[in-house]
Amino acid sequence: MATKELKLPELEAGEHAGCYLFPFMNSVMERLKVMGRQRTFETYAAALKSFTAFRHNHDLSISEIDSELMLLYEAYLQKRGLTKNTTSFYMRILRAVYNRAVEKELTVQRYPFRHVYTGVAKSVKRAISLEDIRRIKELDLSEHPSIEFSRDMFIFSFCTRGMSFIDMAFLQKRNLQNGVLSYCRRKTGQRLSIRWERCMEEIVGRYNMQRSSYLLPIIKHADSDLRGQYLNAMCLVNRHLKHIGVMAGLHLPLTMYVARHSWATAARSKNIPISVISEGMGHDSEKTTSIYLASLENSVIDEANNVILREL
Repeated sequence: MATKELKLPELEAGEHAGCYLFPFMNSVMERLKVMGRQRTFETYAAALKSFTAFRHNHDLSISEIDSELMLLYEAYLQKRGLTKNTTSFYMRILRAVYNRAVEKELTVQRYPFRHVYTGVAKSVKRAISLEDIRRIKELDLSEHPSIEFSRDMFIFSFCTRGMSFIDMAFLQKRNLQNGVLSYCRRKTGQRLSIRWERCMEEIVGRYNMQRSSYLLPIIKHADSDLRGQYLNAMCLVNRHLKHIGVMAGLHLPLTMYVARHSWATAARSKNIPISVISEGMGHDSEKTTSIYLASLENSVIDEANNVILREL
């Protein structure tokens, strides 16, 4: 499968911060930050942190990066239990930085990433059934308000066609008008509109947000670090969801992302066309939606095969 090369912003002459990897990568990250590409900045920071730990904080010149070093780094990541896709993501970030250094003539191209995996492996199934969703919804968590809140955010995401947690966090009350919840996806900028349903109202009604402009109690202090509040809440919610998944008897780790996959799978199981599901989820192409639905499509094919084989 062809992989998409990560694009870096242009650096002005003299901004490469020497010929060492760590300062050069930091200069790239600073440019991302100036350009307002916060999420990309954070992923680059995570990759640099990982590689710095691998190197025990010892910097190296860009010209020292070779295929043997990258193979050692790949083994280091695998030993720590990172998935194939996460390992590949870190490699692609480092490759993008390295290629920029080559363009700046800080080193010659030695293709150090040619022996490590930089593709995108098929994701494991992350959808659960409507029966599982219902069981989670009906759990009595009244004695554990923090865990109950996490469950409510999961169900709210499912009810809103798999809305991402960051979009939920920044929902304003003004986004809800005349029975329609409208918002722009932070990831793509696409505007989505969702009819306001009873299940959504029940969740919002459980939380007193009268003094806030936000619809959900994720960001609680409008004058503080908004992104920090969102990230802390997401971390806490996902940690609680893993406990909830165990309580519900699930056989896969429960995260907010499972709500999105589950809505897509539930919609497809009702024979809703992929084009409609794609539009409902705010995907920029049906190809993206098909990735979500891969496990369902396989089960449909297996069932068709079973029907055929019964005729033998």
